[in-house]
Amino acid sequence: MPATPQMNDARLRRAALGDAALLAELGARTFTETFGHLYPPRDLATFLADSYSEARLIAYLSDPGAAAWVLEAGDEAIGYALVGGCDLPHPDVTPTCGELKRIYVLKAWQGGGRGSRLLQTSLAWLQERAAPGIWIGVWSENHGAQRLYLRQGFEKVGEYAFKVGETRDREFILRRDARPGGPASAPAR
Repeated sequence: MPATPQMNDARLRRAALGDAALLAELGARTFTETFGHLYPPRDLATFLADSYSEARLIAYLSDPGAAAWVLEAGDEAIGYALVGGCDLPHPDVTPTCGELKRIYVLKAWQGGGRGSRLLQTSLAWLQERAAPGIWIGVWSENHGAQRLYLRQGFEKVGEYAFKVGETRDREFILRRDARPGGPASAPAR
């Protein structure tokens, strides 16, 4: 990595089916780097084996209603985003709702607008497809991400228990109207 990475040091590309193994490895790595210290090793291993398996990523990348992007610097994948149909446990979710499912950048590469680039690309894709709204689940203690999403027009509309092995985390459900800059139409709960 360069001593002072710049925004133009990374290129963003749409992920293809052949990127399943890359996304599985990068997903497990970024989740562990970000949240691994919160969980007992067995819970973390169970979660990673299920959520970041290559088979799961192949199924995801094969879904025409989903998309993924990879952020690369040189030969290294440094971040990614996954979007698709919403499966958050909220009564206002419909089959046409879209969800930003995952967005991560390796810690060494955070800053410089890389995460924002992934976020804007993901939101633009969802805005074109998500008729009633765009949804995000965010950990209740991830205050920085919550502030970012609130600045993007999201509002908290619910909560649920996010499972990592046997551990249950309090997760907030955020929503915004799919129109750019539009407010969420669901009432805050």
